[in-house]
This record gives sequence, C-alpha cells and structure tokens, in this order.
Amino acid sequence: MTIIDVIFNPILGWLLYLDPLLAIIAVSFILAVIITLIYKWVTDQRLMKELKDDIKSLQNEMKQYKENPTKMLEIQKKAMDKNMQYMMQSLRPTLVTFIPIILIFAWMNAHMAFYPIQPNTEFTTTLEFDKAVNGNVTLKNEDLTFITNSTQKIADGKAQWKLKGNEGNYVLEYKYKEKSYFQDLTITSAKDYRDVLVRTNEKELKTLRIDNEAIKPLNLFGWKIGWLGSYIIFSILFSILTRKMFNVY
Repeated sequence: MTIIDVIFNPILGWLLYLDPLLAIIAVSFILAVIITLIYKWVTDQRLMKELKDDIKSLQNEMKQYKENPTKMLEIQKKAMDKNMQYMMQSLRPTLVTFIPIILIFAWMNAHMAFYPIQPNTEFTTTLEFDKAVNGNVTLKNEDLTFITNSTQKIADGKAQWKLKGNEGNYVLEYKYKEKSYFQDLTITSAKDYRDVLVRTNEKELKTLRIDNEAIKPLNLFGWKIGWLGSYIIFSILFSILTRKMFNVY
C-alpha cells in the first residue's frame, strides 16, 4: 500500500464499490463543489465581479470601433489589463488546490483506470522490443499456472504469455540475454492492480506490460472514454453548475 492509498483510501475508498461511471460522476461533482467553494473563499468576489463586468463592457465597446484601429487598440489594451488582473486573482485558488488534486488523480489512476486481474482467470503479459530484435525470452514464476510455454520467441517486436493464478501478489521475472527484468502483479477480486506498464531505459527492450483491461466508463455514440477524459467532461459541466449555484465570478 502506497502513502497515497493510506491518505485517500479512508476518504475515497467507497467509490470503488460503485459502477465506474457513477464513481467518476460522484468524484467530479464533489471536487467541483470543493474547488468552487475554495475559489469563492480565496478570491475577492466583489473585485472579480467588477473585473468581469468591465471585460464584458470593453468587449462590447470594441465591437463599436471596428472601423477605428487606433481606438480599437486602446480599448483592447484596457481589456488585456483587466484580463490579467482577473487571471492573477484566479491563480491563488489554483495554487491552493493544485497539489491535492494531483494526489487525488494519482489515487484514481491507481484504482480506476483498469479492471483487476481476477483470480483463476486467464490474462496475458507482454514485452515490447525494438522491431529489429529477435531471440527468446523466458518468464519465471513458480506460483502461477502457465497456459503458454514459459519461453517465448520474440516476433514482430513482441513476446507474450498467457497465465492464471490464485489471488495474491506476485513478482514476474523475465529473462532475456542473461539479464532479468521484474514486474509486480496483483491478482484480486478487489479493485486493485500494480503498475500495468513499466518502461525501461534499455535499447532493445522498451516496455513490460500486464494486459489489464482498461476501464472506459463513458460511451459517447461509440466513442469510449477512459477515467481521465470522463472526469474532465463531467468536471467542466459540474464546474459551470456549481459556479451558478454559489454565485461565483
């Protein structure tokens, strides 16, 4: 368990019992409310309203002087100054919320991006090499059941194995050219998994990958969107809604 799990599991762990789409909607709404309230408390709302009204007024004024470039530039400069003041005010709540949001995103990525490998269910693991590489790779683990041979030939830059196993944590050891590469694996019925993709700095071997199925909670007319894209869409909608609810400028 990571430090992020220690911090956020007691707060956000209940989301893992929900359907992925409902979980994304819930966390998007909760964060939108919290961010909006922080924005309201940290900024001078009277000043923000004045700046927003001034910017709108200057934009309307610019439309009246389309045929007068000199006057247009003068008004545009004023509008830019007002926009800069507005942005500087908006920056303060962003600084307050930035680190907590990044940590929450890390927790979501560790629990809501992929489905877990289920106990006694077939799964695959794949090594990706440079296209010019050939030869054999051996996967070692005495506690897992191999459906394919433990030694696989590299073909078209890939070597792949099919396995299954009981619930638990494992370490996969891949042996290539007298060198070993390791990757953690978790098999569980809970919503948990280890790093699905591990990148190397090797010239020949590029990545080690456990082929967990990606969670695509949102389906827009056949376009399936992952957790981050779904969060962004819902957070924009809820941000607009909560700003109106709490009269935030």
